[in-house]
Amino acid sequence: MTPFISTRNSHAKSVDFTQAILSPTASNRGLYTLPALAHIDFSVFLDSSYAALCEHVFQILGIEVESAILHKALASYGRFDTPQNPAPIAKFDNAFFLELYHGPTRAFKDMALCPFGEIFSALALRQDRRYLILTATSGDTGPATLHALAHKPNVKVICLYPEGGTSEVQGLQMQTANAENLKVLGIKGDFDCAQSLLKSLLANQSFQDSIAEKGYALSAANSVNFGRIAFQIIYYIWGYLSLVRQKVLKYGEEIYVSVPSGNFGNALGAFFAKSMGLPIEKILIASNANNILTELITSGVYDISHKSLHKSISPAMDILKSSNVERVLFALYGDERTKELLESLESTQRYALTPSELALLQDHFQAWWGDDEQTKSLIKSAYQKGYLLDPHTALAYGAYKQLGDGRKALICSTAEWSKFAPSVVEAIFGECLDDRGAIAKMLESSQAKGGVKVSIGADIQGLFNKPRIHTQVLEPDEVESAILQWL
Repeated sequence: MTPFISTRNSHAKSVDFTQAILSPTASNRGLYTLPALAHIDFSVFLDSSYAALCEHVFQILGIEVESAILHKALASYGRFDTPQNPAPIAKFDNAFFLELYHGPTRAFKDMALCPFGEIFSALALRQDRRYLILTATSGDTGPATLHALAHKPNVKVICLYPEGGTSEVQGLQMQTANAENLKVLGIKGDFDCAQSLLKSLLANQSFQDSIAEKGYALSAANSVNFGRIAFQIIYYIWGYLSLVRQKVLKYGEEIYVSVPSGNFGNALGAFFAKSMGLPIEKILIASNANNILTELITSGVYDISHKSLHKSISPAMDILKSSNVERVLFALYGDERTKELLESLESTQRYALTPSELALLQDHFQAWWGDDEQTKSLIKSAYQKGYLLDPHTALAYGAYKQLGDGRKALICSTAEWSKFAPSVVEAIFGECLDDRGAIAKMLESSQAKGGVKVSIGADIQGLFNKPRIHTQVLEPDEVESAILQWL
């Protein structure tokens, strides 16, 4: 068994994987993480299935999940378009797009949350405890969490989203969620506000006592929960091994990985895979106009003291406080320095790395950002060459074009185009349509002679005919009492 420790106090009592999943708040308000990562020769898994690869890697890392529970969790990939290959690869422009959106809610969050939901519910049942799971979303985590945990025993879910801060499809996926154990609340504020509210509730002993009186313990489904991160490591390994199997690479040949990043959980999965020995030369971090990560990686300064959040056509990246950077800081600089940096961010809204610390960060990462106009241009140019991108993946493609030097690269394709159809149609055709009209336009264009083949998730179009069940929008200071009232 591998002990999980706090990013801000490695000497505090460690926990096992079960405890880290069920109670994700660590000592000194830190995050649970692995103290060290085993170096693995992944070539021995070239013939493994996706499920077997996950089981092998978890075993090596000491991530202990009872075999029957893990098997059932991995069987959740049966809901994907191609269950034996939940993360297929498409080649385009000398790059290879790791398509992570073939799950039920058509975004990469399904890759982790489908198995996470099965494991969490099974552990809650095993312990005979009821849990209230909180999640805050910039658009994709919410729908994936709600789908993964709908109707699950011993679990209730509160999903917080920023009002007006998601696409219409993302909003409908949450507002139409129909299960008695789910509650969705709009927040007057941006995602950073919703995420800060989640963290404050997790740390609020009075709130925990109140829900305990109602028979619940408190947990979270955001990527502050290492249960999410564990599964996000696997698809990078799978993607690399897929390229070896396809004879695109010889094992050991280094590649670039390009990731559109907001809260840094997806990028963290790549960082952990690289740290375990996966042959990744650089991880390219793509941002939109909320380019705080680009500033950190290029200058060593994380400063949000004079920044305000920009709403963009890539809303899942409209984030200024990237939670999972903390786990990278711990891996590179240790717990004391991580605590010092994060406390500086909390008190002054900024921190700065030393030149040697920045050099160490840049050993692993490079960064680039693009605005909405650049995003649209990237979508249009890729479409004209025969490949359809959503606005987030477009930025990862842009980072590759700017920083990839033409080398072989694995680009994270994080969402189906249909979740952001109006932006995609405006970029390609210059037309401003609502979601329903934009989806119809894309499907029509697909049938035209010479049109790019377009597919759409089975549940997306049906969303527009479902009733909106969750319509409540609150001020942040009203959320706690609303949760207790619902319970």
